[in-house]
Amino acid sequence: MSRPLRVMLVAVEASADTLGAGLARALRARLGKQVEFVGVGGAKMAAEGIQSPYDIADLSLVGLFEIAGAVPLALRRLEETVRLAERETPDIAVLIDSWEFMWRVARRLRLRTPRVSLIKYVAPQVWATRPGRARVVARLFDRLMTLFDFETRHFEREGISAIGVGNPALLGDLPSTDPARLRAMVEARPDDPILLVLPGSRPSEIKRVLPAFEDAAMRLADARPNLRIVVPAADTVTELVKARIAGWRRRAYVVEGERDKLGAMRAATVALACSGTVTTELAVAGCPMVVGYRGHPATALVARAIIRTRYFTLFNIAADAEIAPEFLQERCNGPDLATAVGALLDNPQRREAQVKAQTAALAKLGLSDADPFAAAADVVVDLARERGFLS
Repeated sequence: MSRPLRVMLVAVEASADTLGAGLARALRARLGKQVEFVGVGGAKMAAEGIQSPYDIADLSLVGLFEIAGAVPLALRRLEETVRLAERETPDIAVLIDSWEFMWRVARRLRLRTPRVSLIKYVAPQVWATRPGRARVVARLFDRLMTLFDFETRHFEREGISAIGVGNPALLGDLPSTDPARLRAMVEARPDDPILLVLPGSRPSEIKRVLPAFEDAAMRLADARPNLRIVVPAADTVTELVKARIAGWRRRAYVVEGERDKLGAMRAATVALACSGTVTTELAVAGCPMVVGYRGHPATALVARAIIRTRYFTLFNIAADAEIAPEFLQERCNGPDLATAVGALLDNPQRREAQVKAQTAALAKLGLSDADPFAAAADVVVDLARERGFLS
């Protein structure tokens, strides 16, 4: 009897850890004992039995200059990841998101483990910046799984098979969430507004974004004594977030876990969110938001020179309009954020109009009830059969 299909999943960020765990569950549901896993990931992948050789929380690879500052650590983690593949001999390696890290992993795997078939899960955003990365994807990978259908054409013209599998953030297990439970947890009365503060999932984001979010939240709470402040903490930065919030002069409630995060999104009046995947999740939950981001100043200069889109938030890009107000770099400051959030808190009609526009923009991105993890598992299984790893 042949051995089970051995799949290596690699994720070094919180959102990628979610994708890796979902894909592992879908593959196990599809293949049962015919599949086994090795890899790199966080708490969610660990819950699926994938033990990581290192803690992914210390890999904050955001922006060119942040990567440069972490070169020794990044190189060690690259080598540990490749050695894991050499030791465990997977049939297929699925490298999830985190382009700057993963293309380097893929290049080393091609040289040192040429038998391993490579899949990239989440495409680099070549439609926004650096279109030449599409050629790199085609050279290094055997398959590409994109979160959105519109992305595939940018890669197919380079000769790689690109499949749109869907974005879990556009699905969301919202029916199982309970906003009333969240309101009870934070001692909110029926008329008390709830401000959701989402400062990011990387240590660098907590360092650069959270101080401005704190300033805004304190200003808003000073003017609205009944405001409840809720901070969902990503697995990768939970302790860091708790430590920082402990010093706030007004109480903030930290919630952990996917269920309570989604419940908070449904219960919130307004969210103040770090730019990223979470903005799509908020839009699916029907929560109006203000988006902020502050990166390394030098990285911001490079980004402004090469990014071709007018906006950073995905549904804003889809609509080609600033549906959710964006405050980037020097504009991501307490006074400006507080003004924008306050305008939503104090105006139900404005909140309703923004939610309606967010939902319309999501439709352009492919809002669907189809299971994106099942679609991703199909891609892995099809490649495994093509290469003779499965009968």
